[in-house]
Amino acid sequence: MGLHVYNTLTRAKESFQPLVSNRVSMYVCGPTVYNYIHIGNARPAIVFDMVRRYLTYLGYEVTYVSNFTDVDDKIIRAAEETGEDVEQLAEKFIAAYHEDTEALGVQKADLHPRVMKTMDDIIAFIGRLIEKGYAYEADGDVYFKTHSFQGYGKLSDQSVDDLQAGARIEVGEKKQDPLDFALWKGAKSGEIAWDSPWGKGRPGWHIECSAMVKKYLGDTIDIHAGGQDLAFPHHENEIAQSEALTGKTMANYWMHNGYIKVEDEKMSKSLGNFILVHDIVRQFDPNVVRFFMLQSHYRNPINFSDELLQQAKSSYSRIGTFIRNAKHRLELSADLGEPANWQDTINGFRDRFIREMNDDFNTPNAFTVVFDFIKEANRYLENDHSSKRVLQEMLSLLKEWEEVLGVQFEQEEEVLDETIEEWIEKRNEARKNRDFKEADRIRDELQEKGIVLEDTPQGTRWKREN
Repeated sequence: MGLHVYNTLTRAKESFQPLVSNRVSMYVCGPTVYNYIHIGNARPAIVFDMVRRYLTYLGYEVTYVSNFTDVDDKIIRAAEETGEDVEQLAEKFIAAYHEDTEALGVQKADLHPRVMKTMDDIIAFIGRLIEKGYAYEADGDVYFKTHSFQGYGKLSDQSVDDLQAGARIEVGEKKQDPLDFALWKGAKSGEIAWDSPWGKGRPGWHIECSAMVKKYLGDTIDIHAGGQDLAFPHHENEIAQSEALTGKTMANYWMHNGYIKVEDEKMSKSLGNFILVHDIVRQFDPNVVRFFMLQSHYRNPINFSDELLQQAKSSYSRIGTFIRNAKHRLELSADLGEPANWQDTINGFRDRFIREMNDDFNTPNAFTVVFDFIKEANRYLENDHSSKRVLQEMLSLLKEWEEVLGVQFEQEEEVLDETIEEWIEKRNEARKNRDFKEADRIRDELQEKGIVLEDTPQGTRWKREN
């Protein structure tokens, strides 16, 4: 079976057929950069990085674009609170985003466009929508005429009539219809603004992505992706704007990842369960966090808790233990050639892995294949006559899967308690002999291995960093 992808637009799994046989164009909605990203932002970053990696593994040349929203109400408010310049604040949190996602194994996009640097294209896009009769200016604001676009609601599977019933015109809005949405917002006093044919202002949220998709990937792309919360209204409005302008399908496949809960509660600032990636990667190995995220199917919701992360850590460590044991055995094994049945076994596991991933990127089942392989490979390690060639093939297959999943399988061996005590004893001896350089070296080496020392009147205590 070739690759099948669940398409939110059709609500079905479809055979993946890109516009160009060996190329894939992919756009993923990125964060609004007014703070450090939370684990909800991290999930699409991890999920669609995995999708990109697997498409590359299948031989596609992937052009991957993910934007930064670097001007909007939240950023302006955050800049006012801190006294920073809007652009300066955005720069700081873009750098933080790259730091946090890189720790989680996320590769940088081929392009990370920003709203501030795409302003001319956004303004031109809005102007053409007005010319074609799909948008109107109202006292410095510009709105999209939602009723003018046939098919509005097709992505979220909602009718215009149902949407109309719940729509309202808020105080200060100048739109003609409750369903109309802002393409351009007239400037408020003291806010950052740009010149436009409709006066100074800044773009609405939805138009930004439409303009970036068109500029960097074209009128029609293969995959448009993001969190489930973006399907409506953000992606619905993107479709309306883009298809109204071009008369073409905006994206052939729409992909959305599921929500994250924290301790069975919806994540929110009011509940105080808003977990920042910046913090969680200091408590847990980022590889464990990514492994945990990919143990659930990307479309399913995830419950996030320290207990579940600890369970994931335990499972993840089994892979690292096997790799250490296999490498140790490799040093001792003779080059006995490669038994034919083991090549068949390895190919069989590879085929199983591909079959699971081809089923809408089913990473939980793919990890089941990985652990079934580890179980079989551990049996082989019990064999006194293991072959270098077989061991090398085993490790090579795990490297292959590691590259697809973006999880680093090889882990540093955990320092045993007895070893720590021995090092502390050596350090105490060095301090007694006033060899403070050696004492500091031992302390620093332990620190690098995640062991923190604390000198007290009762002696030296130690603890492991999580």
